[in-house]
Amino acid sequence: MKILVTGAAGFIGARLCEHLLDRGDDVIGVDNLNDYYDVNLKHARLARLLGRGGFAFHKQDIAARAAMADLFTRVKPARVVHLAAQAGVRYSLENPHAYIDANIVGTTNILEGCRHNGVEHLVYASSSSVYGANTRMPFSVHDNVDHPVSLYAATKKANELMAHTYSHLYGLPATGLRFFTVYGPWGRPDMSLFMFTRRILAGEPIDVFNYGNHRRDFTYIDDIVGGVVSCLDHVAQANPQWLSDSPDPGTSRAPHRLYNIGNNSPVELLDFIATLEQCLGIEAKKNLLPLQPGDVPDTYADVAALVEDVGYRPGTPIKLGIERFVAWYKEFYEVP
Repeated sequence: MKILVTGAAGFIGARLCEHLLDRGDDVIGVDNLNDYYDVNLKHARLARLLGRGGFAFHKQDIAARAAMADLFTRVKPARVVHLAAQAGVRYSLENPHAYIDANIVGTTNILEGCRHNGVEHLVYASSSSVYGANTRMPFSVHDNVDHPVSLYAATKKANELMAHTYSHLYGLPATGLRFFTVYGPWGRPDMSLFMFTRRILAGEPIDVFNYGNHRRDFTYIDDIVGGVVSCLDHVAQANPQWLSDSPDPGTSRAPHRLYNIGNNSPVELLDFIATLEQCLGIEAKKNLLPLQPGDVPDTYADVAALVEDVGYRPGTPIKLGIERFVAWYKEFYEVP
């Protein structure tokens, strides 16, 4: 099957491309290789894909309307996994226009490409950030998410609405995945595990926001990728039981579905740090700080719908996942 993957040099995107190639799919990777974080890491991920049979890479900005339209026309993918985005809650306070360009304009171009080129199924990245001010745990796709607390979250909620509209108007099957704190080898440098590891090894204090009173539904990269692939293979269907007088936000009368994709097992941040300290053999110096603007105290994914529909079963224990990350980090950065 020919599959277009946007954000192919990203953390999730690169691992997804490897998985798809391993099973024999043809993969068209798209990434603009921007400098939001270390470009060398993106190039290193990409180097593992280039030269593999069935992989073609296009350095391209998804916000470039004409270029994306041309690419879709030329490659004619059967299915699309749209992961490219401007990520990061805190950065959205500093550079809001980057989120509009990548997440709103870019996603519009992806939807148009799918619409005009007969794409069978679009799987796209949303985020647990859309739950915003919600406090009922675990977070459920059947709950209302109309109160985001960051612009990043607002753009991801907008992506869900945009995709649903295209499903309704043009019959485009689309599945939105709300990712919950993905971690593991080849991860992003702006994520907590990466930042903590770098600072602890350097003997520097780590910033622990909300005085450590966070809980996060940390989800290992291979569990995430397995779920993405299962969703890609399970084309979104309309829900004939959907009722307009009591609408279910997770399903629709159109072929559009939303799923949480997490570990369904939140971990206390201080316990997470303690496990990292154990794996590194070093005690962290902690700089306890208040809750940051745009952050939410807890995330906890109800993944029942994903389990029922595609058989999703995350199974990597947090200690094993951190051990694998630490081993990769030391090898990649040549830490003795």
